[in-house]
Amino acid sequence: MAHSIKTFKTINSEIYLGNDVFVLLNEYLFAYEKSKIFLLVDQNTLNSCASQLISHVKALEKAEIVEIESGEENKTIDICYQLWKTLADYNADRNALLINLGGGVISDMGGFVASTYKRGIDFINIPTTLLAQIDASVGGKVGVDLDGLKNMVGLFNEPKAVFIYPDFLKTLDKRQMLSGYAEALKHALILDKKYWNQLKKGMLSDSSFWLELISASIKIKNQIVLNDPTEKGERKKLNFGHTIGHAIETHYLSGDDLPLLHGEAIVIGMICEAYISTKVNGLSEEHLKEIAATFSKFYKLPILKMEEYHALLELMKNDKKNSKSNLNFTLLKEIGSATFNHPVETALIIDAFDFYNTIYS
Repeated sequence: MAHSIKTFKTINSEIYLGNDVFVLLNEYLFAYEKSKIFLLVDQNTLNSCASQLISHVKALEKAEIVEIESGEENKTIDICYQLWKTLADYNADRNALLINLGGGVISDMGGFVASTYKRGIDFINIPTTLLAQIDASVGGKVGVDLDGLKNMVGLFNEPKAVFIYPDFLKTLDKRQMLSGYAEALKHALILDKKYWNQLKKGMLSDSSFWLELISASIKIKNQIVLNDPTEKGERKKLNFGHTIGHAIETHYLSGDDLPLLHGEAIVIGMICEAYISTKVNGLSEEHLKEIAATFSKFYKLPILKMEEYHALLELMKNDKKNSKSNLNFTLLKEIGSATFNHPVETALIIDAFDFYNTIYS
């Protein structure tokens, strides 16, 4: 293959990364020339990415474009029902292909719809946000939210392939880029101190760093997933920041306040869970200060109101990662090293909220 493309082998699939991926995608779709192809988009990717993709990939000129509204609040079974019905209305058979062009919502929900329609049709992901390129692109998790609770219904099923075109990131605003950057910072905190030191300096403003950033994060996440595909052990490290972060994301989706982006909620979670790590897992105060200072440099975030604490704790009890009545956490030992399955008392979680507020007050 003469294209300048990086390839990552996942469990049953490949991720292709580079500015020549459209050439490869065109060749890849020859196998589907007799099949119906559907292109799932939201309003953002329809306006910003779809025409560029179709103009480079001739095989997509006859694809049926299926559009949904943008945003996490649309990642529901109701929207899946509409998508299943659309596929059926267009007589999609078991040889059909669904291409998901979008961020994490499109990747997660499109993958879920494809995995369940007629007991499974092929799907390909073309992630367009930094969050989707470095996070949703790896690991084969597909699913939807249930009454606002994140990813409560889903399964593990990998796409046939993932094609990552870094220049799609030029369509994003700074806030969306920083949301994805949060997951890169998480990857570094749990496994790679050298990567953390690079990210701390900032790798977003210069697009020449994007390929390196995406590649480094995919490598870390893919290595963990290959060792533990269905999250029985090591893969739980990827949950750092997410036990508290998902609760905060859900709370802000359902409240009167402006919704937080996924990465913003996860940053709050990581600061809180880094604090808990100093009390439970031996993370040094020095490392905690470094983590908090790095996040507060990049992210402008709201303080948590004391009257919200109880609601957040209730949401955490619904987290998929819990066992019995324990709230289970992944915590840091130091920057670049994490351990999992730490039960944490409610009182300590409240102390962590208070600590977070000292950073942002």
